[in-house]
Amino acid sequence: MAKLEFKVVVNDPEAEPKPRGVKVKVVGKEDIPFDKEAELDRATRLPVARANPKLLEAVKAEYRIVTVRRRVKEGDQIKKITAHFLVEPDENVPEGEIWASKDFLSAKFNEEEFEAEAFRTKAFQLTVEGDNARKFLGKKIKDKVPASVLNVPTLKGLWLEIRGGSDESGFPMRPDISGPVKKRALLSGPPGFWPREKGERRRKTVRGNTISEDIVQINTKLLKSPQ
Repeated sequence: MAKLEFKVVVNDPEAEPKPRGVKVKVVGKEDIPFDKEAELDRATRLPVARANPKLLEAVKAEYRIVTVRRRVKEGDQIKKITAHFLVEPDENVPEGEIWASKDFLSAKFNEEEFEAEAFRTKAFQLTVEGDNARKFLGKKIKDKVPASVLNVPTLKGLWLEIRGGSDESGFPMRPDISGPVKKRALLSGPPGFWPREKGERRRKTVRGNTISEDIVQINTKLLKSPQ
């Protein structure tokens, strides 16, 4: 039997939707550990970085989760490469720098040192498996689970509200269809159908509002209280 796991997308409702970011220099360090499978290939945890506490204040990173975004020119186009870090406060780091694993930066950005933008993370995704994944089974859209299932220490005591999800074929969960089912339903709007004309309706395959082992991705919102 395959190990139970879900890709959990976490949205922070208090983060800016379109952050401008703070200019930083990202520097690779050999003494910061990097586990390729856990942090890159399967992303079961956030890679660790270090930054001055004043930088964390500047980006309002309440949970110390920071996104680094680098812009790279490819021909006539600008490509954005991003990574999300769990940042440890360190006063030895200059205010305008973020230190991360040299190996991680090489694997993710193809550089060990570069200029970038840093901002409070709006959304990130982690793979949750085993006992923590089982805590989602049977939960419905709008139910809450402890954010401790993510194994991110700065989120301890917070909650995740389930907002939806999808199966391996991309069929989305709908709040108005009960149970862990898969069915064709007549829809007039999202999720599962986006009408092009007013009053348009289509029959589409969707999932019910309850999480089962058939669900692959779960979308959640971070809450400070389960109420």
